[in-house]
Amino acid sequence: MLRKLIKHEFRATARVMGPLFLIILVLALTANLSLHFLLDAQGFFPNLMGGLLLFAFGVGMAALVIISIVLMVERFRANLMGDEGYVMFTLPVSGHQLVWSKIIVSSVWFIATALVESLAILVCVFDLELMRDIFSSAFFRRVFESVQELVVQFGLNLPMMAVEMIVLALLTCAVLCLEFYAAIALGHSFANHKSAWSVLFFFAFQFVTQLASGLFVNTDFFSGLFNIGGMNSFHQLMAVLICMELLNGGIFYAVTTVTLKKRLNLQ
Repeated sequence: MLRKLIKHEFRATARVMGPLFLIILVLALTANLSLHFLLDAQGFFPNLMGGLLLFAFGVGMAALVIISIVLMVERFRANLMGDEGYVMFTLPVSGHQLVWSKIIVSSVWFIATALVESLAILVCVFDLELMRDIFSSAFFRRVFESVQELVVQFGLNLPMMAVEMIVLALLTCAVLCLEFYAAIALGHSFANHKSAWSVLFFFAFQFVTQLASGLFVNTDFFSGLFNIGGMNSFHQLMAVLICMELLNGGIFYAVTTVTLKKRLNLQ
């Protein structure tokens, strides 16, 4: 049943995210053209058009991030806390499955948004002649040789580093979703001013997590991670960050699921 929930959620959100991804890539292409033609052209009008296209691309990049977050939050609120909640909670699924379907789909879209934005930046700044010069020049070879020297000198385990950073990125996306969900669930447990309570709880969560992180960073244990040296320092730091995200995620997940089970208020 979880698979069906995820499939349904992807279909509902893809109607919005798919066109947005296409629009941002088109804006990136127009921004690239403006960089290479309009801004270098003579005359006020071409320069104005080039500037407007670059501005539109910047606005689009910011809007894509904001809309992706708002959409995922609104899907949780409307689907489980709104009128649709009467239907969703009568399905033969548990509250855990409902929450997991939202977490998985939202995390995937957040990662997809980051990838599309990275691709859009590459499209915007792409220059065929420049890329040909870079990859065929001694500069690129020197960079490649320098990376190899660093790997040998410091014993860098690049595949392991990549895996750790990917795991941390995935957890960060999931925890961000859960923080929103926990705030919404608590806010909607009240009879009145549900949205205001949700916003208040979110900022309260932010304050507590930032305060706890700041206190932890100032401990001798955290400072000692940088005194280990070599790759062990990096791996232990990543392990600590991953454990912190798991702890935060576990707390927010418990708050969300318990609130949905004990204090659900759809009125």
